[in-house]
Amino acid sequence: MNSVVSFNRSQRWNEGNGSMVSSFILLAFSEFPYLQVPLFLGFLIMYTVTVLENLSMIFVIRINPKLHTPMYFFLSHLSFVDFCYTSVIAPKLLGLLLVEDKTISFEGCMAQYFLGCTFVITEMFMLAVMAYDRFEAVCNPLLYTVAMSRQLCSLLVVVTYIWAVIFSSTLTYVLLQLSYCGPNVINHFCCEYSALLSVSCSDTSFSQMACLVISMFNEACCLLIIITSYVFIVVTVIKIPTKGALQKAFSTCASHLTAIGVCHGIVLLLYCVLKSKSSLFLVKVATVFHSMVIPMINPLIYSLRNKDVKETVRKLVYLKCIFHSL
Repeated sequence: MNSVVSFNRSQRWNEGNGSMVSSFILLAFSEFPYLQVPLFLGFLIMYTVTVLENLSMIFVIRINPKLHTPMYFFLSHLSFVDFCYTSVIAPKLLGLLLVEDKTISFEGCMAQYFLGCTFVITEMFMLAVMAYDRFEAVCNPLLYTVAMSRQLCSLLVVVTYIWAVIFSSTLTYVLLQLSYCGPNVINHFCCEYSALLSVSCSDTSFSQMACLVISMFNEACCLLIIITSYVFIVVTVIKIPTKGALQKAFSTCASHLTAIGVCHGIVLLLYCVLKSKSSLFLVKVATVFHSMVIPMINPLIYSLRNKDVKETVRKLVYLKCIFHSL
């Protein structure tokens, strides 16, 4: 990777009319100078809540034996991914709103993009894996513990991370092949793919196509797994003569369906719709929603409908109150 970066530095120098871009300036929300402090406080609260919620979810799942099931094993990894993703984006955003120095090094920008992209793809496929888990739970309840063994669950998680690293590495490599010769001003608060393309002085047609193809391929794979799983779930439940079986199954899967709808809706909007320069503000809003709001609401979506999670949280709060009263 270091040799690639060095090669591209030389390339940017040779093709950039003598001006080598070694850093970028992230404008963030500088078009709203009077909102810098309110935005900082708002994002700080969101980030703090997100960190506490996701780390608490991981802790609760770990200490409660009733939650040592495949679904909550995957949910703990989803919380970990959400925590990591928002931690890649939020600290830099908070710094941009608080200090005058809005620069980020070229290497730091590429690292931020690589990590952010990795966690986005991981979350998408983690939700697909959770859909497959719901399929096994509803359609094969008697063989569920055998079908979703600990080994298989671990394998699915590892493959999800590896898959994400492969595709994020590919897109990062595509970005490294471009020349960045100025201006080095990015009208965004993070190193998002289309924002980086906008400051490149190379032909970006291949890069745009690569991003579109990879995004659509991953979306298609995820949605195919999710839709197929839920089609089988619906067909299986319809065949059950028990009154209210469909409603019970929907209640079981409602949290997961909500998370899928929110996550994939924003991904499709951000990477397949909002591409024109006239929608730069909407791109920022969508990125805030995807990188900070979704990681904040995911633990709520899953915990509010689960009695075991709420009971564990109540016990922890009760024990903490007793400890402070002593």
